[in-house]
Amino acid sequence: MQSYDVVIVGGGIVGLTVALTLASGELNVAVIDAQEGGQALGDKPELRVSTFTLATQTVMQNLGVWPLLAHNRLCAYEKMAVWDQDSFAHIGFSHEEVGQAYLGHVVENQNLVRALWKKAEQSEHITLLAPNKVSNMVFGQQESFLTLDDETMLTARLVVGADGANSMVRQKANLPLTFWDYEHHSIVATIKTEMPHDNTARQVFTPKGPLAFLPLWDEHHCSIVWSQQEPEAAALLALNEDEFEKSLMAAFDMRLGRCELVSERKSFPLKMRYARQWVTDRVALVGDAAHTIHPLAGQGANLGIMDAVALAEQVIKIAEQGKDIGLTKSLRAYERWRKTETVKMIATMESFKRLFDGANPVQKLARDIGLSTMNHLPKAKQKIVQHAAGLGGELPLLAQHKLTRQAS
Repeated sequence: MQSYDVVIVGGGIVGLTVALTLASGELNVAVIDAQEGGQALGDKPELRVSTFTLATQTVMQNLGVWPLLAHNRLCAYEKMAVWDQDSFAHIGFSHEEVGQAYLGHVVENQNLVRALWKKAEQSEHITLLAPNKVSNMVFGQQESFLTLDDETMLTARLVVGADGANSMVRQKANLPLTFWDYEHHSIVATIKTEMPHDNTARQVFTPKGPLAFLPLWDEHHCSIVWSQQEPEAAALLALNEDEFEKSLMAAFDMRLGRCELVSERKSFPLKMRYARQWVTDRVALVGDAAHTIHPLAGQGANLGIMDAVALAEQVIKIAEQGKDIGLTKSLRAYERWRKTETVKMIATMESFKRLFDGANPVQKLARDIGLSTMNHLPKAKQKIVQHAAGLGGELPLLAQHKLTRQAS
């Protein structure tokens, strides 16, 4: 029987961030995942990418992870452009509006997982159990008991569910879930563009859903996230490559010229999930296990990373006070804090989705006027850019720029 302070189920970006932050407080942690996270990147861009804010970068710098990334596979985006298809509505944002060198980075998920995994392997306080799955989990009064598929047995004062939207930890702990179906599917692919992307993240709102072009490290490659209603998504996936490219260029108003599909296409259903309870005795949820949101603003991964750091900082604080890190009452502060931030983001995403959903002439005119007006209000734009770059809201200590210490 192996005993740990915390066992984290899920060794992705969020779970590993929890582990590394806890290790900085000298807590002993085990991370369980079905696959090892140290796989090398392939020659071609990975399909799953995320936009990481300046706050997320600060976290990774403070944890010593940022130097371990493949920096030739990062793209620092300096501008954002948003417009409504077939109208005069548009708005643009620039790094200069917040006095930063850039607004954030587009990062392949595997690039960051690999760097986090490398850093975790270096820690004497982290045990990586992979490839492994949890076969049984029991929550006791003083500790939790876990059995793995290879019959390894573990105990922990706290179990962290970082195991995704269909979290087994959440289900085992009977934590209630609110959800609704956006009735959209998100198509992701890598696109080669005729014109360089100019380190700009672009998004167009079409009557049937938003289409984003996220710049990759090569100036002629972008990762697309195309959210469409289910029938349209199925039809797009059924098209041959030439027909798909034509549909893509038409939806994107040919902003980057000719577009060439250079990867497979994958589709993911979009659902909003929100755990009504994030903590109970011996259990805490983070990331997609606690919430999933619409990808139109690219904030899902950033929310999860802030959850991870906020939970770990709270657990370290509890441990330093000599209190039980697994009690609900000890973890309530984390839950209140992160639920508040998540509800704000869910409400904002839902408002944007409803505002840009459909082609009703009156609604279209209202959003056209609103976007164009906002584009000429510097202070209002600056506030939006600050939040988009992760410089607004209540941030964990590890994410605050004034505390950044460059890791070697």
